[in-house]
Amino acid sequence: MASLYTQQGKNIRKTWFLMTGFLVVVIALGWVVSQVYGNVAILYAAVAFSLIMNVTAYWFSDKIALSSTGAKEADEREYRELHRVLENLAITAGLPKPRLYVMDDPAPNAFAAGRDSKHAVVAVTTGLLARLERSELEGVLAHELSHIGNRDILVMTVAVVLAGFIAIIADLFLRMSFWGGFGGARENKNPILLIAAFAAIILAPIAAQLIQMAVSRKREFLADASGALLTRYPDGLASALRKISSYEAPLRRANHATAHLFISNPFGAHEAGKFIARIFSTHPPVEERVAALTQMRV
Repeated sequence: MASLYTQQGKNIRKTWFLMTGFLVVVIALGWVVSQVYGNVAILYAAVAFSLIMNVTAYWFSDKIALSSTGAKEADEREYRELHRVLENLAITAGLPKPRLYVMDDPAPNAFAAGRDSKHAVVAVTTGLLARLERSELEGVLAHELSHIGNRDILVMTVAVVLAGFIAIIADLFLRMSFWGGFGGARENKNPILLIAAFAAIILAPIAAQLIQMAVSRKREFLADASGALLTRYPDGLASALRKISSYEAPLRRANHATAHLFISNPFGAHEAGKFIARIFSTHPPVEERVAALTQMRV
């Protein structure tokens, strides 16, 4: 039977393997475009632009997430017990207590964001507070603290920005070809290279999206394992996941840009159950997460 430490090690290795694949896609796409147009500066510009986008998105990730979800800072008197639970878990984890926010939404869910542990935020919905018992709430908060401690915020920000960047480059390349910008390339390049370029431009965004989703799913397994290790009670988080996933309606302000941040699919149980939605989902099936938690020993 695998221990929590074994699960953490496996997921970390798999995640960095997937991230390496992301970088390969970016470099390959830039190389193909530069070869077609005979200009190596395109490759350098693609890599430089992706790095700039990464830094910008990473630095302001908490503000973007809070703004898009409508989360408000949790008053310490009104949410005294919630602050206390989070502070105790943060002390146990050896982390600074994150800023705490609440979203006025009946759908039970939560997320963490921020560029590092000193600038992290944790947000929960009013629906989560209304439905979970204390041990379940501790499991959810421990999961979010684990995202912070495991530096998942950095990894997921990089993944999202790279996926978006690849999609933008692919779109620009196709628009150039439709408006005649590809004409000079046709005259000077091998047709096999042109076919390969078109195939890369069409398939690269799909591959990037799939890699992004896979990275997010692996991080959720790791945060589940780390959260269970923090509370020493995996059943609490497993029970919370069952309750959260059983809620049918989506978050009022759910969107695909921030979906990966939440502990569970923010689009509701109905959407999560669809086959296509599961392929492109940012979260693994709850049944698999619960099974992994119940089979682990602390």
